[in-house]
Amino acid sequence: MNEKVEILGVSIGNKSMEEARATVEEFLARDGLDTLYTPNTEIVMEARKNTRLREILNRGSLVVPDGIGLVYASRIKRKPLQERVAGFDLSIEMLDIADKRGYSIYLLGGEEGIAKKAGEEIVKRYPGAKIAGYHNGYFKGAHIGKGGHEEEQKIISDINSSGADILFVGFGAPKQEYWIEENKDKLNIKLAIGNGGTMDVLAGKTKRAPEIYQKLGLEWFYRLIKDPRRITRQLSLPLFMLTVIFTRDSVK
Repeated sequence: MNEKVEILGVSIGNKSMEEARATVEEFLARDGLDTLYTPNTEIVMEARKNTRLREILNRGSLVVPDGIGLVYASRIKRKPLQERVAGFDLSIEMLDIADKRGYSIYLLGGEEGIAKKAGEEIVKRYPGAKIAGYHNGYFKGAHIGKGGHEEEQKIISDINSSGADILFVGFGAPKQEYWIEENKDKLNIKLAIGNGGTMDVLAGKTKRAPEIYQKLGLEWFYRLIKDPRRITRQLSLPLFMLTVIFTRDSVK
C-alpha cells in the first residue's frame, strides 16, 4: 500500500482515521511544530492552478483526504486511498487526545464570539482538555496578504505565551494554509491544523449533515439542499472527477 497518493499534484496521506489519530499522537509527543491540512476536491482543484497553495499542502506533515471525491478518484485510477478522513472528525479525535493527555488548544478564526463559544463547548465535552486562548479571524495578517502586521504579531505573542500545544486555524482555504505556512517558524506550539468551519460547528453556528449523509459521502449534497447558492462551488466535484478521468497521470 502506498503511504501517499498524489492527486492532481497534491500529495495525500493514505491513512485510515485510526492511523491519522496515531500520527497526531506522535506529533504531539515530539519536539517542533507539525502542520496538518485537510483538503477536499475543491481545494485540490484550486491547488492545481495555485502553485503557492500546492507547495504549502505538499510541505504539510500530514495531509488527509477530507472530500469523498478524492477517495473515489483514487479508486478509479487504482491507487486507492483507504478512506475519507474528514477534517472535522480528525479535529474531534484531537480533542479526545487532548482530553486524555491534558493538552491545551488555542482557537483562531471565525466571527467574533465563535472561538470563545467553541472553547466553552469543548471543555463541557472534553473536561481534560484545556483551552489556552482564542481569537476571531478578523485581523490583519498573512492570510489576507498583510503578514507581519502588528495585529498578527500580537496574536502570535498571545498564542506563544498561552502555552498551547495545538492550534486550530479556521479561516477557510487557502487563507488558513497561507497563515500557517507564513507563521509556523514563529509559533511555539506542537501542532497546527487548518480545519475550516470546525469551530462554527462546535459553537453551534452551523450543523453537520445527518450521519446517513456522512456515511454515504453525500455531505456536499446535504449542504446544497440547505443552501442552493452553493451550486457554483459544488460544480467543482463533477469538474474534478472529469479532470481526473481524462488527465493522464492525474493520480500517482
